[in-house]
Amino acid sequence: MRILHISSARALGGGERHLVDLALALAGRGHDVHVALRPGSLLSEQLAALPAQNLIRLPLRNALDIRSAMELTRILRERRIEIVHAHMARDYPLAALATRRYRNARLIITRHVLFPLKKIHALTLSHAARVIAVSEPVARSLNKQKIFPSRKISVVPNGIDLEKFDAMRRDAARASVCHRLQIDERRLLVGTLGEINRLKGQEEFLRAAAIIAAQFEEAEFIIAGADSSQSGEQSAALERLIIELNLSGHVHLLGWIDDVSPLVKALDVFVSASRTESFGLAMVEAMASGVAVVATATEGARSIIEDDVTGKLVSIGDVEELAASVVELLSNTEERNRLSSLALAAVLERFSLERMVAETEQIYLAAIADS
Repeated sequence: MRILHISSARALGGGERHLVDLALALAGRGHDVHVALRPGSLLSEQLAALPAQNLIRLPLRNALDIRSAMELTRILRERRIEIVHAHMARDYPLAALATRRYRNARLIITRHVLFPLKKIHALTLSHAARVIAVSEPVARSLNKQKIFPSRKISVVPNGIDLEKFDAMRRDAARASVCHRLQIDERRLLVGTLGEINRLKGQEEFLRAAAIIAAQFEEAEFIIAGADSSQSGEQSAALERLIIELNLSGHVHLLGWIDDVSPLVKALDVFVSASRTESFGLAMVEAMASGVAVVATATEGARSIIEDDVTGKLVSIGDVEELAASVVELLSNTEERNRLSSLALAAVLERFSLERMVAETEQIYLAAIADS
């Protein structure tokens, strides 16, 4: 198939990692994959394995960028695109207009978040061939809005490249990360991964870290992820909080990391302190790495983790409960190993990249067959 993905993403997060993995895997299965991006997009480097001419730069300024929609139409026609797959809400209307003007292409959208779609989406997406929800909670949210017939909505949980997380041994990953941080390999490592913003709960992570550090002087805390704010104010706020909590020297703000597998594999405990989560790709990556997970009980986390079986779920916003669960796992190696072993088995069964790509491919084929 000739497939065009569209993403105007300015930052890199779980949704963008999903797009990269999907696009590259589809190309590996023999499809002709194109991606439309904003100029200077951080995704360009991640997609460098695609032919250079298949990476298309467009302004993609907002949902009303008619000029970009017209250019998309021209590209669809010239390249005889069969599937247009949009991944961000502000790109949906542009993709919808382009596929209305070039009717040989079928519009697929993936919904990565729980927030309701807006009126402009209800007006523009009536001809969408299929809608992919990354989790059952997202599908329920979509069905509640009644914008699309339920038969068009499919749940395809995100998948990850399990071989990448299995390839590196834990001791090698730990040595590499500790060398980078210039700390002793015997330190306890507690980390979180995700876009730096209030909804991801980095503030709660730090407040829990202060409680944990009072009991484990040897604990080190790692926050990795790109700051989604334009001027970096969210990272600056975290830096101020680190000083306020007397955690200087014990917290490492690493920013965006291209390959998260060594970092995640090196951890003793992975924490997701999100206030809302539609899926939680980082949690799955931690589980695939054999790392015990403590997560706030968001809808996304509950769709991935079975409490006290494949991880620990705590109340959203409850810093004391979050800290207590991490302390429990740091104190009990046997319990950490039990949770991580069961989590790894669950990931192997449910969250492989091969499964995600195959299911997405079948949705594309069904959309084409309906035409």
